[in-house]
Amino acid sequence: MTRIPTKPEILDWIAAHPTQTSKRDIAKAFGIKGADRIDLKRVLRELEAEGHLEKRKKTYRDPDRLPPVSVLQVKAPDDNGDLFAQPLEWHGEGVEPTVLVLPRASDPALGEGDRILARLTAVQDDDHNYEARLIRRIGTNPKRVLGVFRKGSEGGRIVPIDKSGSTEWLVPEDARHGAREGELVEAEQSGPRGRMGLPRARIVTRLGDPSEPRAVSLIAIHQHGIPDSFPDAALAEADAAKPMGLSGRTDLRDMPLVTIDPVDARDHDDACYAHADDDPANPGGHVIWVAIADVAAYVRPGTALDREARKRGNSSYFPDRVVPMLPDRLSGDLCSLHEGVPRACIAVRMQIDAHGTKIRHRFVRGLMRSAASLHYAEVQEAMDGTPNDRTGPLLDDVIRPLYAAYAALVEARKDRQPLDLDLPERRIVLDDDGKVASVNFRDRLDAHKLIEEFMILANVAAAETLGAKRTPLLYRVHEEPDPDKLDALRETAQSSGLSLAKGQVLQTRHLNKLLNDAAGSDEAELINLSTLRAMTQAYYSPDNFGHFGLALREYAHFTSPIRRYADLVVHRALISQHKWNDDGLRPEDIERLEETAQHISDTERRSMAAERDTTDRYLAAYLSERIGNEFTGRISGIARFGAFVKLDETGADGLIPVRSIGHEYFHFDREAQTLMGADTGLEIGLGQRVTVRLTDAAPVTGGLQLELLALDDKDMPRGRPGRKGRPVRRKAVKAKKQSDKTKRKVQRRRK
Repeated sequence: MTRIPTKPEILDWIAAHPTQTSKRDIAKAFGIKGADRIDLKRVLRELEAEGHLEKRKKTYRDPDRLPPVSVLQVKAPDDNGDLFAQPLEWHGEGVEPTVLVLPRASDPALGEGDRILARLTAVQDDDHNYEARLIRRIGTNPKRVLGVFRKGSEGGRIVPIDKSGSTEWLVPEDARHGAREGELVEAEQSGPRGRMGLPRARIVTRLGDPSEPRAVSLIAIHQHGIPDSFPDAALAEADAAKPMGLSGRTDLRDMPLVTIDPVDARDHDDACYAHADDDPANPGGHVIWVAIADVAAYVRPGTALDREARKRGNSSYFPDRVVPMLPDRLSGDLCSLHEGVPRACIAVRMQIDAHGTKIRHRFVRGLMRSAASLHYAEVQEAMDGTPNDRTGPLLDDVIRPLYAAYAALVEARKDRQPLDLDLPERRIVLDDDGKVASVNFRDRLDAHKLIEEFMILANVAAAETLGAKRTPLLYRVHEEPDPDKLDALRETAQSSGLSLAKGQVLQTRHLNKLLNDAAGSDEAELINLSTLRAMTQAYYSPDNFGHFGLALREYAHFTSPIRRYADLVVHRALISQHKWNDDGLRPEDIERLEETAQHISDTERRSMAAERDTTDRYLAAYLSERIGNEFTGRISGIARFGAFVKLDETGADGLIPVRSIGHEYFHFDREAQTLMGADTGLEIGLGQRVTVRLTDAAPVTGGLQLELLALDDKDMPRGRPGRKGRPVRRKAVKAKKQSDKTKRKVQRRRK
């Protein structure tokens, strides 16, 4: 007879292998076969009855788990000087976990009784279960500044880089932390104004040379005026928030909803689940659930949190940091759908037929518990035949049904024909020192597209639900392209031997035909970029003008309220319509919907500009060590002063100054988007393949300067040198003028 493991051994196994918790997994781990499984089943039932385990479907999970971001109370240091903390959000019935606090050199000193917000990592150690890194101390919110350190006789000063922050900060010698003259530093206020009338500060982070990669995102944040510190009142409201209970909510905790996000995601605001529809009236159909974090339950209208969220408009994302719309207590904890933790949500149940058309939907305000926090690559690998320990137990009951529903949505998408641009997305990877380790292009997996289609369907459901009852909301609007931009796109297509229909109402299917005709050719990237440039920019509006790019009549953002204020407005509109509570839209909020729409459209553009500037600077810093190297690329833009090139390897954009191209004058044709040499007739236009040499890279500005070596695989010809560096005589222009003059004379004579 095989030895049956003891209860502590089983609990230890489940804690160490949270995704291998079925009875079969446990039996396999302990070598239990045949009739001995009956005894194992008995032990598992006893553990369940004693409250150590809870059975969900066919798996057993330990309910005693802390969320990744949690509030702790610091204890007195032990005999070894180690700092432990008590988790204040422990709801389990077992032994309270032990948390070890790992302070950084720049962290403020912590003492017994301090309450802190910390990021937790589960560990298997002899004397503790979690390790904690300080996010901030609750109840303290010192003002922060980013600036250049200037050394003085008794410490130094910090000169803010933010134009609006003209006041310098005084740094005592013992608060320098080794900062050197001219270094970019981040500091926090440490005391009232000193004898010179300047606020005192302590340096918390040394960023080194202002042109170093670690500094560029902070510079962009301050230059674009993105708020990066929360008011005391907003933090106090966030810190006072408690997890929501089941009262007034639909219980969704037994539904195996999962989150699927990037591998480095810090918050999870959407979860999904799908299964075959058992309604005999819908053969081959599917039911899709999309659950979204119920941010409105914590950020109520008119509060300090609401005012700050509206002011920010959205979260801003950079390669090395996130500037969130909401404090960490909400964005990383109470509003984040962490695995195994009960979380408030607003969910939509959608029925689709076998061809992906939505038949009906309904919204509920619920309480859910994520079955797993997965990332895109591991979900795709599971579907491709290589599941891991996390995805294996979920493959048949959760992952495969998701893909089955997605396959139906793909069929509906083909009929709808949304704009199908093929533009690779860059991903900048940083090393531990904050420098660029590599620049990759993100894979577009079916797992990405699956989540994208589910979210689009949920957004449509929200817009339709609110629009049907004329409930005020914010639509996501994308209008038709400007006719002049379409004409430019047609000319580009014609120059590439392609065509775009004219004289009819433009639809996305017409643009998709152009993109499909170009696919696989040398002109594919040019046509995709030109089509993107022809599009208008999406914005928010209380009026519905449709979404051209998605080919949808009604569309609203509902699925990301942690990072977009527009989604929070839509959540409140749903709350008001369903009369779930009193935390919906107020009359005064409705009155200023148009103002809110304009403001958050502006903050979105502000974040995009800051993110783009940061990416440019990171790339310039990365390439600054490769000056003199040769690269291949494609002409992506033409201006009077030169040609822009998108490099193949990194996707970075650089400029070939027109003055550096040969020794001749170049004519700029704005309509044709070309530069033409006056002597050689050399024509440089959009989409041409080039080989260039990197001659300069400026990390401070993000600029790259290039030298043109070859055009369409042909070495550059040399024009006839002019005298003393001046342009040569423009014979081509003179000849054209003479020809035009002759034509006019002939025409007059014919009349």
